[in-house]
Amino acid sequence: MILIVKFCKTSIRNVKFEKLIISKCQQIEMKISFSSAVNLSAVTYGIICGWPSPIVPLLMNVEKNPVINEQMSDEGASWIGSLLCLGGLAIAPFSSSLAERFGRKAYGYLTAGPMFLSWLLILFATDHNCLYVARFIAGVAGSMSIFIVSTYVSEIASENIRGLLGSLLVLAINIGILLAFVAGTYMSYVLFHVFCMVFPVLFAVSFFFLPETPVYLLKRNRISEATRSLLYYRGNNKALVSEELSRLQAQVKSSVDQPNSISLCDLVRDPATLKGLIISFGLLGGQQLSGIFAMISYAETIFKMAGTSLQPEVSAIIIGVIQVFSSYLSTVLMERAGRRPLILVSCAGMCICHFIIGSFCYVQSSGHDLSSISFLPIIALSAYMVSYCLGMGPVPFVVASEVFRTEVSSFANTVCFVFLWGMAFTVIKLFGPLMSLVGIEGCFTILGCMCAGCFVFSYYLVPETKARKREDIVNELNNNQVNVNTKEHMIDNSKDLIMSERV
Repeated sequence: MILIVKFCKTSIRNVKFEKLIISKCQQIEMKISFSSAVNLSAVTYGIICGWPSPIVPLLMNVEKNPVINEQMSDEGASWIGSLLCLGGLAIAPFSSSLAERFGRKAYGYLTAGPMFLSWLLILFATDHNCLYVARFIAGVAGSMSIFIVSTYVSEIASENIRGLLGSLLVLAINIGILLAFVAGTYMSYVLFHVFCMVFPVLFAVSFFFLPETPVYLLKRNRISEATRSLLYYRGNNKALVSEELSRLQAQVKSSVDQPNSISLCDLVRDPATLKGLIISFGLLGGQQLSGIFAMISYAETIFKMAGTSLQPEVSAIIIGVIQVFSSYLSTVLMERAGRRPLILVSCAGMCICHFIIGSFCYVQSSGHDLSSISFLPIIALSAYMVSYCLGMGPVPFVVASEVFRTEVSSFANTVCFVFLWGMAFTVIKLFGPLMSLVGIEGCFTILGCMCAGCFVFSYYLVPETKARKREDIVNELNNNQVNVNTKEHMIDNSKDLIMSERV
């Protein structure tokens, strides 16, 4: 967090506006602090995602199995990963309605319980079926976590740092994955799971001190509480809060005036919303088809099959460190480089890395001695993680939150999350059998082709959404494109920036 703020301050080029920008950075620092507390839930979900990498090899070793004196089969190992996604898919259709009914705070607290319960079940599991149940419950909690973090952060963030705060979700998940890789490798089985149970508790305690989001409070006509919430998140900037409160009230009124129930047919009948769904499905589908979920779950297995000289556990930890660094870099670049460049560079980089690893494994399986370049899979897979975390990791979530009209965004995002979890379940469930069918070299070749397809899709269909108002993006999707570089639009944006920074 401090590094991001320092980067912001050192980027000042115009001394005349130094005080204004430093004030802006101080507000950003406050919002990142609040967002970091919420993202403790995402850190816990990251630990859940990274758990199979150090633990599944133990479960598949009859001598080291900490649960039962029985070896877990390949099919059982695939269910360890895929049940997480199945649990997420089960709760995803209801996330929006539950958050609207009980509030963001109450829904956030609900995520801590299943997370803690899943770790408790794993710790005291007596057979593999207990692990399957625990992973399903963890998937339910993980889906709730991603939804509430995305919703909560989007409702407390101002437009000028919307992308930055949104990208912290992926950074938090990657921090959790790294913690799982390290703790799972160097801690005992019992101590590791006690360590995991600490994070849901930390999230619940830190979340207690944050107020409900102003958007939800306005929807419940609790205006005085909404004002206090905005003052909390804007650092008692009364001028800014007064202006923003009026704008939010207008948006909420527009949303309330719409029909109470929105169906899938309503989404596809509106051209702009339909295009938004196509864009979101394409990016979220491309994110999963790039193989990231399978790569994390099978990290150690992949390195063993690649025959690298480093211990698989060490290789996985190296990748985890690279993921965290790359995710941090993405938070810095999100509002600078824009969404489209990050996506295109990400897809191209992942495609090249997949083909390199696939070629390495193919040549090795042909009987050639590649011990002199055994480091190549680590470099290529590390480059893949950098590419993924720069673009296809965080950007699809950010874009999906920007391309829908306000009145349909909640339901549309629910549909997107259902699609996301369905894709994740399909990919991770089929990855193991596909590896058995076509080999590791075939898997990486297929993943490379998927990344190439995502590049083409993004190049032709995904618009740039950086620093643009939602209505401008929707107008463009309605084939009524607004040129964000026009003099009038630039003047409007400048006025918005100046007004938002007045104290």
